[in-house]
Amino acid sequence: MAERRSFRLGRLGRLRRIVPRSFQARLALGFISVTALTLLLVSGVVVNRLDEYFRDQAQVDLAARARTVRDVVVGTVNRAAGVAPVVDERGELNPAVEAAMATLGLQIIADRIAQADVEVRLGVAVLEPSGVTVIPAPTGTFRASLSAEPAPGLRRESTTVTVADIVQQGPWAYGLEITLANPYTLRQTTIATVTGLLVAIAFVALGLSVVVAAILADRFATPLRRLTEAARRLAEGDLSSRVPPPYAGAGSAEIAELARQFNAMAARLEESVEIIRRDRDRSRDFLADVSHELRTPIAALRTFIELLQGPAGADPDARAEFLESSRGQLERLDWLAQNLLELSKLESGLLELDLRPEDLRACVESAVEQADAAARRRGIHLGLHLPEDPLRVRHDPQRIGQVVANLVGNALKFTPRGGSVEVRLAPHRDGALLEVRDTGVGIDASELPRIFDRFYRGTRASEARSSGSGLGLAIVKSIVDMHGGRISVESRLGVGSTFRVWLPRDPRTAVVPGADGALSGPPRGALEGALRELAPGSPASGSEEAEGTEGAKGAEHPADAAAARADRSRPDDRTEPPPSPATRPAPEATDREPASAPASPANVTGDEIEERVAKTSSSQRHR
Repeated sequence: MAERRSFRLGRLGRLRRIVPRSFQARLALGFISVTALTLLLVSGVVVNRLDEYFRDQAQVDLAARARTVRDVVVGTVNRAAGVAPVVDERGELNPAVEAAMATLGLQIIADRIAQADVEVRLGVAVLEPSGVTVIPAPTGTFRASLSAEPAPGLRRESTTVTVADIVQQGPWAYGLEITLANPYTLRQTTIATVTGLLVAIAFVALGLSVVVAAILADRFATPLRRLTEAARRLAEGDLSSRVPPPYAGAGSAEIAELARQFNAMAARLEESVEIIRRDRDRSRDFLADVSHELRTPIAALRTFIELLQGPAGADPDARAEFLESSRGQLERLDWLAQNLLELSKLESGLLELDLRPEDLRACVESAVEQADAAARRRGIHLGLHLPEDPLRVRHDPQRIGQVVANLVGNALKFTPRGGSVEVRLAPHRDGALLEVRDTGVGIDASELPRIFDRFYRGTRASEARSSGSGLGLAIVKSIVDMHGGRISVESRLGVGSTFRVWLPRDPRTAVVPGADGALSGPPRGALEGALRELAPGSPASGSEEAEGTEGAKGAEHPADAAAARADRSRPDDRTEPPPSPATRPAPEATDREPASAPASPANVTGDEIEERVAKTSSSQRHR
């Protein structure tokens, strides 16, 4: 049993080695095999049916010949017998008939008329249920064999036709039976001709099937081969590998759809990997920057502690200065940790919004008031324009306040002394519009598509821009997205920047972002009209808007006179003291540092710290 099974497996293995392994070859071989099998079956059926048809036709023709011979024999016999019976009562043939049949020329009949072996029998007829049976007289059988040469195309065939009949001769009757055998027919020649024609047609059809099979197999296999090659290159790391468009639409609809889906998958994979690579590079740069930011205050704290442990610890003034500097460095570390924790919560979805249908003006006004002290310290005019009527929008006051604080803090950071920052809030039928406009250094158009990305801090063209952590605007965009809103920016180098935030009336029913990430928000015309209602003298902006990641040019700023005619404004000479450390709110994450951060010890660099430490040590030695 085991030997028989191994033998069968061996034969199967040899058969598998014979069968081609490629899909194209198998497809072509299968198509050719089906065509050949179809031709073989059709040819066999056609030849068989034709053979039966011609055989029946030969029988009909031979029967017609037999009836012709019968008519000739009946005429000869009746003339020879005259009024006497052809076969008497004893069953004997009339001698005159016998003599007439001998001189009839039956051989000529066999060669010319019947074209077959002829046998004539005269005798007594017996009528039976199956037909007429002739009992021949003793001398009533006459034969003649076919001896003539056949005409072209005629061949002898082994077939026999017998015609038996009762012939009425006056008052008498006799039986006549004509038998034709081995006649000349066209059946075999016709079958051979038809068979040869079918074979020729089959070979032509088979040749065409080979060509068609090769074309179809190549048409089906080429896209699969290109798809396999693209998948192999993709597996080897070539993320730009695609199925060429001419092959993506070739073959069947299923293969074309498979190629298109593969290209779409490869494009998404390349995009995802590119995003991961960019995030990795930014994270690497960000970690390096964070390490530097952490190393500076830690080194300063270490230096302060070492000095306080030395002679400088006995000097009250030096000790107070070092403790104040240490406090500033600790605030800087706390600010950095809060930024990182805030962004992590926003992007991981762990932070839930506390949505309240409250007046949005209070939230915006509170955030601007917190930044007023920093604006006065920097010598920048900070203006606030609010609508007369309450603007109730369902929002999280703490998070929207953080958005305003971040945008205002960035505007103050990039605006030189003597510039202005204007904050405007306007109602809209679908929500509220917030605008923060400054007369700062502006943002290059090439950087606009990336300013909302994590860890992006801009080029080194601006010291203020390049020294930030790159988290502030990312946090702003995350909060706006969580509210179902939209943020856009316009900027022009040397003119300033304008950030616009649209918030829906209810984030729970806001339009969900589409496939391109854009939110359905108010059109630019509605935004400009609403803001002009608050500042009638403001000129229309002629710049292009950058939605999310689109580049744009800057916008012209309104004149100070137009801002003064607004509902509310912030004068430069406000005298309210900055909040004390005990009541100061938690620093908001901006592009670099909170706008309300102290201007001294917390923001000094490492070189400044070392210089101040050296001066303090020198003064101690003089004392």
